[in-house]
Amino acid sequence: MHLETKRWNDPIERDDGLRVLVCRFRPRGVRKENETWDVWEPNLAPSRELLAAFRGKSGPPLPWKDFARQYRAEMKAERDRIRSLAERLRLGERMTLLCSSSCVDPARCHRTLLAGILEREAAAGAEAA
Repeated sequence: MHLETKRWNDPIERDDGLRVLVCRFRPRGVRKENETWDVWEPNLAPSRELLAAFRGKSGPPLPWKDFARQYRAEMKAERDRIRSLAERLRLGERMTLLCSSSCVDPARCHRTLLAGILEREAAAGAEAA
């Protein structure tokens, strides 16, 4: 299984495979012909409310541990999308999850949490097959 994570503006590499943008908001100022992603899945990003809480828009910033727990809970509603992408991974397709250009720490980014969710789902699918 080949699954990577990057920022949407990181250089495109030949082995990126399917590049999936998982940002709630489309990057501003990027013309359609300059998009660096193949598919945009805004529903695989944190909700607007969760992003605002994490960034401290209406109070103290939400701690990472709480953000991660709430993000995983939100992704339960996206089961079909997650299963579809996980199946593609399980069948050997290469994939790169892309997030915001301002998201410089992959250890504290939902794209890494999503990668873990997809890997677990792909492994579960492989065991069931």
